[in-house]
Amino acid sequence: MTQYASPDPSSGPNTLDVSIILPVFNEVEHLREEVDRVRAAMDASDYSYEIIIVDDGSSDGSGELALSIPDVRVIRFLQNRGSGSARKAGTAAARGRVTVWTDVDMTYPNDTIPQLVKELDGYDQVVGARTTEEGTMKSLRVPAKWFIRRLASFLTKTKIPDLNSGFRAFRTDVARQYLRHLPTGFSCVTTMTMTFLSGGYSVKYIPIEYGKRAGQSKFHPITDTRRYGVQVIRMVLSYNPLRLFLPTGFLLLAYGTGKLIYDLTTYDLRVTTNTLLAFFAAFQVFAIGLLADLVVRVSRDRDEVPVATETSTGRS
Repeated sequence: MTQYASPDPSSGPNTLDVSIILPVFNEVEHLREEVDRVRAAMDASDYSYEIIIVDDGSSDGSGELALSIPDVRVIRFLQNRGSGSARKAGTAAARGRVTVWTDVDMTYPNDTIPQLVKELDGYDQVVGARTTEEGTMKSLRVPAKWFIRRLASFLTKTKIPDLNSGFRAFRTDVARQYLRHLPTGFSCVTTMTMTFLSGGYSVKYIPIEYGKRAGQSKFHPITDTRRYGVQVIRMVLSYNPLRLFLPTGFLLLAYGTGKLIYDLTTYDLRVTTNTLLAFFAAFQVFAIGLLADLVVRVSRDRDEVPVATETSTGRS
């Protein structure tokens, strides 16, 4: 069950410049400080904005504190659903032409949100790429994230300096096309990057400083890293399956060809069963890849939101 507080104003969707989504789970000690930091930065800018706090079933009083903060909209989950569900609910409720995702754990430079939004001009999404890794269990996180980032870069044919940064701004109308793809956990930020890139939308990366987290981390290095990797592959299969199937098919074909030459020169022109299986596997991979690509093309939405131009994003 979901509770909504601070009901929507009578104005319709996309009537503001920026909607700032703050997912919250047991952040009572620094929630108000972060809201004040965001508000001070936005009040000093020329952007009209709203702050949407999504309480993800907190048990430490964060939800009650959020309700006591003036001039914010609050969405409350009575049970913990995951940060992806919180970001999805906030984005669906957003009234801004631009939506900003960030956290309230003191790690992201929330006082620079106006600059982040300004960078969106001419782009569909801007991601704050962290220059350092300050999370727990760095010996596991750093190599795992490096591998997944390289995999995502290969599959999307795009250099991705930070795949899972939670500090980003994007066009709300584009993001709403992909809300159904968002998973419930931390990999939702990875999904938002991958869906934009796979859909042909532009993503810009700007370096940001990443601070030490306040409170206890909810990130599980092994479980969440596995989810990141699976989600990367799932998104590629959903938008460009040939990027995965073609290299695999060519590897099997190359192996089969090499094995065929070896068989012909070693076994008096006889071909072994393993060689035939390699060619058959290559044929199957190519066939499945082409079929998957056909399904993706046929099922793709025909009324996708146009990509950004230099004069169609930001505050225009």
